[in-house]
Amino acid sequence: MNLKFVDSALPELRQLEHLLELASPHLNSQVLANVSYQDHLLPIHAISLGSTDTSKPVMTFVGGVHGLERIGSQVLLAFLEGIIGRLAWDVSLHHLLEQVRLNFIPLLNPVGMATHRRSNGNSVDLMRNAPVDSHEQTAFLVGGQRISPVIPWYRGKAGEPMQAEAQALVNFMQKETFNSPFSLALDCHSGFGLHDRIWFPYARSRFQPIQHLGEVFHLRDLLFQAYPYHSYKFEPQAKHYLCHGDLWDYLYEQSLAQPTTFIPLTLEMGSWRWVRKNPAQLLKAVGLFHPIKPHRVKRVLRSHLVLMEFFIRACASYQNWLYDGKSLNMDQKATQLWYDN
Repeated sequence: MNLKFVDSALPELRQLEHLLELASPHLNSQVLANVSYQDHLLPIHAISLGSTDTSKPVMTFVGGVHGLERIGSQVLLAFLEGIIGRLAWDVSLHHLLEQVRLNFIPLLNPVGMATHRRSNGNSVDLMRNAPVDSHEQTAFLVGGQRISPVIPWYRGKAGEPMQAEAQALVNFMQKETFNSPFSLALDCHSGFGLHDRIWFPYARSRFQPIQHLGEVFHLRDLLFQAYPYHSYKFEPQAKHYLCHGDLWDYLYEQSLAQPTTFIPLTLEMGSWRWVRKNPAQLLKAVGLFHPIKPHRVKRVLRSHLVLMEFFIRACASYQNWLYDGKSLNMDQKATQLWYDN
């Protein structure tokens, strides 16, 4: 692989591979797939650390699904860098890692990121590529379309296998998390609205809640108790738009047949406020999805550290809250909050 190309087009991949070299004794890493771009083969790395006991819970962080939303990858890399920096001295971190396994897939769509495109190298939107369909009216085009790969949100041809990147994520999650009694996933995106939002499935239905709705509301309640002054909006994705082919809808459905409780979440960073402060950034290809200004990038990189730390601790401590009986009572509250209207 040409290092000059990586340095210029994919500094995130360069940073990730530097972190792998830096912390190789403490991490397990694997290449889930290699995707081709021109004369380059670009790897999709997965990094794991913490307990290898399959009876322990698993927390998975994913970024870079959409190539234009590179801030999601950068947030995860900043968080991973901080964890690696603490491994040499932080006793409490080592105690925590004995109770939980952490997975990181910071850059799922390297070709999209290298080419400043939402889609992968085949012009397919990975988050519209899973074999699940909404039976309700979806947003025109945005909800996933099979008209043309030239138009954004292209799902791919009907009946074709999932794209290599999407299949790599599905295979990894099924193998590495579905054997655990409890697992959380956080997929980092940007580009919607003025607020940072935490979304959960389904993306395909406004009227059908997931089976673990009470557990999701319970997790939301824990976040509100632990950090009462946070500014995240916690809600189903379908509150804003419906789509076909959502990978987390698909994986959640797959998990229901396994002996696990799996809760996939999406961090949707509200990029419109970055544009509002600096409208000139719309002149750049990634301007709608990235802070651009260096001081704003740094602010975003540090602003979600507490949230990710919270999810790790909630995952590690799941037995203290998941089975306390409160989730059953919260199912009705969740329905009233998110679905009664």
